[in-house]
Amino acid sequence: MTEVRNIVDGLPRLERVTEVWEMSERRLADGDAEFLADLGIALTQRYGQDRKTVWQYRAVFDHLVRLLTTTPGPANVEQVLRLVDGVRAPYLASLLAAGQSPRDLAAALANGGPGEELRVCLVHELVLRGVPESEFAAWAVPSDHPLGWLPLSLTALEGRPSLPNYNVHGSSATLPYGPFDGPTTRPDIRPWPSATETTTGATASAMATAVAGWADESNGRIEARVFEASSAIDDVASTLPGLGLASLGEDDHFTFAPCTPGEAWRVLFAAASTGGAYNAGAHGAYGRLAAWRSVAALAGAPVDASVAEVDQVAHAAAWYQFGARNDWFEQVAWDVGLVAVTADRRRIAVLAATDTD
Repeated sequence: MTEVRNIVDGLPRLERVTEVWEMSERRLADGDAEFLADLGIALTQRYGQDRKTVWQYRAVFDHLVRLLTTTPGPANVEQVLRLVDGVRAPYLASLLAAGQSPRDLAAALANGGPGEELRVCLVHELVLRGVPESEFAAWAVPSDHPLGWLPLSLTALEGRPSLPNYNVHGSSATLPYGPFDGPTTRPDIRPWPSATETTTGATASAMATAVAGWADESNGRIEARVFEASSAIDDVASTLPGLGLASLGEDDHFTFAPCTPGEAWRVLFAAASTGGAYNAGAHGAYGRLAAWRSVAALAGAPVDASVAEVDQVAHAAAWYQFGARNDWFEQVAWDVGLVAVTADRRRIAVLAATDTD
């Protein structure tokens, strides 16, 4: 423990922490996962309250967590679970599901394992990776937990979501949204049918669930609005610019294309799980929940609908993506424009979001 104590005492004086990283990597390569957990616990006990100001603590602690989670092996799972007090459960669950086998995770959880929140998040991270329910059937998800609303297998609408790739130095993800670089259009704006805005605060908030972090924790802005047309809308592209949207003016050239409800879900999932320019996102489990909440509100599903009912309503709706080269969209990397029109072609819901670094 003398080595651990010396590292902890000297950490704030370090101008670089690469030597601590390299030493940790050597110890793990030698099979000493316990040392990494001991060091992480000691660092949290000393600097956990100052995690926002002691950058050396953040850099070393996260490196230890990434080393243990991205290096497969039951001993590494066992030791990283000793560090749960220093890591947000959704983030740790995402790392573990990406880096460790279900068998090793099950063995660690069978020995007492983590608390309920990490276990529930881990279940849905495994679901997102296509792991069959039989491999985690013993890990109960309480029905009153927010994630208890979600099914324990991927639906056809979800498909196979794009998930981040983690390594000890960071992560990468493929994002199914961004500035539209295709040909733009400006269709004739039709003054009919007339449309009345019916947006409520609750509906706007629900529609924006998947992108809320872009505005709350980054530099983003969001527009979520609902309109009721006086008669069936037969040309959505021509109707959209005349709705008085902040994100799409009457004189804007814009891109517009139909998409499937699954494509819309995956855009929303990526937006929620990976976050915007300056936030890390909700990660897989809560990102999945956020995507479903946004799809439900966009499609006009009842607030108490089950996932199966939301799926049915979503498939009955017509979905579109749009983007514009204007002053509202930042056109950096984080641009989302989605439209959902109900089966009767009367209700049109619009969600636009943008963020920048």
